[in-house]
Amino acid sequence: MLDRIKDMDRAAVLHPFTQAADYASGKIDPVVVESGSGARIRTADGQDLIDGFGGLYCVNVGYGRAEVADAIHQQARQLAYYHSYAGHTTEPLARLSDRLIRMAPAGMAKVFYGLSGSDANETQAKLVWYYNNLRGKPAKKKIIARERGYHGSSVISGSMTGLSFYHDLMDLPLPIILRTGVPHHYWGAAEGESEQAFSARRAAELDALIEQEGPDTVGAFIAEPVLGTGGIIPPPAGYWDAIQPVLRKHDVLLIADEVITGFGRIGTPFGSDLYGMTPDLITCAKGLTSAYVPMSAVLIGEKVWNVVRDGAERAGAFSHGYTYSGHPLGAAAANACLDIVEREDLAGNAARVGGHLLAGLSQALAQHEIVGEVRGVGMLAAVEFVADRAAKRRFDPALKVGARLSAAARARGLITRAMPHGDILGFAPPLVLTSAEADRIVEITADAVRDVADQLAREGAL
Repeated sequence: MLDRIKDMDRAAVLHPFTQAADYASGKIDPVVVESGSGARIRTADGQDLIDGFGGLYCVNVGYGRAEVADAIHQQARQLAYYHSYAGHTTEPLARLSDRLIRMAPAGMAKVFYGLSGSDANETQAKLVWYYNNLRGKPAKKKIIARERGYHGSSVISGSMTGLSFYHDLMDLPLPIILRTGVPHHYWGAAEGESEQAFSARRAAELDALIEQEGPDTVGAFIAEPVLGTGGIIPPPAGYWDAIQPVLRKHDVLLIADEVITGFGRIGTPFGSDLYGMTPDLITCAKGLTSAYVPMSAVLIGEKVWNVVRDGAERAGAFSHGYTYSGHPLGAAAANACLDIVEREDLAGNAARVGGHLLAGLSQALAQHEIVGEVRGVGMLAAVEFVADRAAKRRFDPALKVGARLSAAARARGLITRAMPHGDILGFAPPLVLTSAEADRIVEITADAVRDVADQLAREGAL
């Protein structure tokens, strides 16, 4: 039966971020995931694995939460679907929306719903354009995003994403999206440059870019509080304190992409809370429902909402939405998940156990000959590998060091992610992770690093 499932899948599914021909021909073997509990999943061939990446940063409350399944089931029996067009709503949607405004950073006024972080960032772009059209500033439409930032893979959100392989052969990015530098001190700082000075330089570069383009043409700046797929990179000291005055100076909206950092992952309700950010718009997904049901949310700040409200008589209906905006099953799942986040203090657990995980990785690996940097915040961590620590020399990409490390960890029972920009192992476990599980992650990772380092030494790559 398992072989039959694999054959059907190979024959019929075009998988995201998978080499299509190799998968279809059988060179890549499907992994059939059967069940999950807490921070672990089980495959159909009997492997029991610690999911050190929480799906894709998204299963915050852990796998197998019966209370979430029960909430979805109960809502499906009562009302599985109705749309939210023309003022229609449901009780779980109204309750969720009120809850999100209360738990969000100060200044949020309204919530708009979608199904994914990608479509939420499409909504963000349209809101920026709509807002400036209503203000009589039709040229103020460009959106600045950062190198190595990740904001989705659709047309506008994929253009916002600053990773070139999302653009190759896809006719992206669109020219309305501009790019500014990645805030990674390890690779980007000049010799002897402090984090504060590096942050000030990045802010000055942003200021110069806006001046060059013309402030009357730049509508928004979108950024993750902590870079995710670009390498799991917390901001350097002083970064957000330096960036935000530049945006205010030029009347540029701040879109905080909290798809990863929202709902407790870095130890606070939102990443904006930790870094003193005052966004005008916030993008949410992943932890909103812990991926039990697809749902995303755009939180709209008072500044933007006031313009939308005041322009409604002239503009008419807000002409944007999706069939599944505010889906009742998503709202029910979100409320159940957020109940767990609050009741079990998962933000606090992310800070405590995430700190324990980061300390363990640092102690085990920070001085290893192929480790350049160990970094993280809350329940996010990354280890970056280099061929020469002193010279900060990268490995030859052909060696595929990150992929080899990820495979070595997988063979030992741990799912981690080889990040797509450099030789980086990323960690984003469910927020229910225990200290014992964190210790096991460290143990497996250290063993995998020793194994791959030995291989590289034998190959003459060190």
